[in-house]
Amino acid sequence: MSGGSETLAASASSARMARQATRDTAPEMALRRALFMAGFRYRVDYQLPGIPRRRADIVFPKQRVAVFVDGCFWHRCPDHATFPKTNAEWWRAKLARNWERDRETDQLLIANGWRVVRVWEHESLADALEAVRHSLEEPREEPGRGVVGRPHEQRPVEQSVS
Repeated sequence: MSGGSETLAASASSARMARQATRDTAPEMALRRALFMAGFRYRVDYQLPGIPRRRADIVFPKQRVAVFVDGCFWHRCPDHATFPKTNAEWWRAKLARNWERDRETDQLLIANGWRVVRVWEHESLADALEAVRHSLEEPREEPGRGVVGRPHEQRPVEQSVS
């Protein structure tokens, strides 16, 4: 009868995943409020031009700056990433694909003349605000300058938390 319990567990897990916020998270909202209070105006949950099915959390279209507030679990923070024990191989592949998609998105944006700002959800609001401000106010002499903010190194799959 283990098949029945797996179905119930999968069903509960699926329902839990469906409730997971994809936008308007607390760290994202805090950064948006700080940016607004600092006088910046932006777009939210913006479809990235030329990149189907990819969105940025905060975008400054005129300045061509895309901001991503990445969650530690979903984007494999090198400091805080964890790996579920249930269905571990599926999760490892899923989280690796997320990380690879983030890198691909960065490369595509940079190739099209955008600046990319990535901040972790656990970073201080002051640091996140400074990374965005720096990207917006820096002269555009260097096309395709790259990713601003803390580097998003890949956490090796072997470092799973036991």
